Formats: sequence, C-alpha cells, structure tokens
Amino acid sequence: MVKHVILWTIKEEYKGDKLDEIKAGIKEGLEGLKDLVPGIIEIKVNINGLASSNADVMLDSTFESVEALKAYAVNPNHVAVADGKVRPYTATRSCLDYEI
Repeated sequence: MVKHVILWTIKEEYKGDKLDEIKAGIKEGLEGLKDLVPGIIEIKVNINGLASSNADVMLDSTFESVEALKAYAVNPNHVAVADGKVRPYTATRSCLDYEI
C-alpha cells in the first residue's frame, strides 16, 4: 500500500469570505473520488487545522499500490477536481508519498 499526503496553502486573495467555501469544495471534490478512481483504499481531506498550522488543507489518502497512485494522477475524474477545485485556489503544495 502507498500513502499519498498533500498539504496546500490557499492563495492570499481567497483567504477572506470565500475561504470556508473553497476549502469545503476541495474536500467534497477529492473525497468524492473514492468510488470513481480505482485503487483508492481511503481518501480524507482535513480543512479544520488549528491556528498553529501553516497549511490550510490536508489530503491523506491510501492507495493499493504505486501503480494505483500513478493511475490516479492522470485519471480524468481526479484531473477535473484538481483543475476545477484545487489548483485555481492554492498557492503552495507539499507532497509526501511512502509505502506502508
């Protein structure tokens, strides 16, 4: 199995009134991929970090294999969520993938 963990910060221009809506959209979009993308074992998005955090959104996902993770990256359902709900609003992205 493979863990795929990503931390994002939201662009400053979106940290006003729409921040909660944007984070909720990211969560809904990514967690909605569970039954659409083969190879996902678990996918959770945390949007309620403590004030001490220096990231706004965390993706914590588990895949069957490295090959499943690679297929997820190019799956049209994932690409649509990434292009529509994540990339337009995020300033930075940190990723850690590891085998478990």
